[in-house]
Amino acid sequence: MKLVYLFIFLIAFSLPSFGQETTNPVKGDKIGDFSAINDTGKLWNSSEVKSPFLVVYFYPAAMTSGCTKQACAYRDDKSKLEKMGVTVIGVSGDKVENLKHFKESYHLNFTLLSDTEGKLAHKFGVPTSRGGSITKAFNGNNFLLTRGITASRWTFVLDKKRKIIYKNSEVNAADDSKNIIKIISESLKS
Repeated sequence: MKLVYLFIFLIAFSLPSFGQETTNPVKGDKIGDFSAINDTGKLWNSSEVKSPFLVVYFYPAAMTSGCTKQACAYRDDKSKLEKMGVTVIGVSGDKVENLKHFKESYHLNFTLLSDTEGKLAHKFGVPTSRGGSITKAFNGNNFLLTRGITASRWTFVLDKKRKIIYKNSEVNAADDSKNIIKIISESLKS
């Protein structure tokens, strides 16, 4: 009898989204409207974005090496992306306070979304693992930055109808924004 209970326990807790529809959207699929709390603590809605392209990039944790390189590259390429009709948002499992520190520390000029429960990651089919905490310096003080989940580094480009025109699950953090510029340039030519 103990083996039956053990088996049921293992099955129930090994299925990350037991009872929920698992998503794995691919190129051409439409992503419905979504919302999350942004880096200012306000509700952000995808339905309010009117630009022809929406880049949604998921990253593991604010203020870590690769994530900082990726965010700073998007910051530096923002004017090029805007001229192409692109809105960029970054999504992580970080709490809003972490995102505020991240944005201020690196002068990020685009929206960051807090996905502590992994709902957006699930909607986009992005794998997640347990969250965690790191201590980082900000304005001369040390802060404990906590995240509810850790998302894999994936990037999506959605068109005006919010169909996926590009999906990358093997993102090079430092080159992500350059790659997106190339993808969207090609899309505009066709």
